[in-house]
Amino acid sequence: MNPYASFLGTREPRQVIASTGARLAELLDSLGVDGAQKSPAPGKWSAREILCHLADCEIVFAFRLRQTLAEPHHVIQPFDQDLWAANYAAYDVQSALAVFTSVRDFNVKLIASLPPEAFSKPVSHPERGTMTFETIVETMGGHDLNHIGQIEKIAAVR
Repeated sequence: MNPYASFLGTREPRQVIASTGARLAELLDSLGVDGAQKSPAPGKWSAREILCHLADCEIVFAFRLRQTLAEPHHVIQPFDQDLWAANYAAYDVQSALAVFTSVRDFNVKLIASLPPEAFSKPVSHPERGTMTFETIVETMGGHDLNHIGQIEKIAAVR
């Protein structure tokens, strides 16, 4: 079960993940530093915090992709995003964007280098069951689109 697949619709996940960094840069440029700090509602993440989350997740995806390729029957380690978010005040929007785009570029290059059979490599998630390497790539794309949509809503309200 991939909770992020629905965000993809008919879009190809590899194209989505390759274009996310540029889209985030556009949105953050339009928001500006002050706009990126504003929360859309009490208890909701600001665009800066969403970007920090995306940077954290990209680091996690980098590890998951490589562990899945390297180990037989790798078991993914889930994490609590809210506990990780407790430190987001330490990060500025430009640093978060730099981490995201750099690690994403590295991940896109890895994915592009793989033979087709790598995408069917199995991996397990304690909460979602058996998946494949392809499922991780789809999750990346759907996760991107979910959070891009949130930032677009923040930018529209400005």
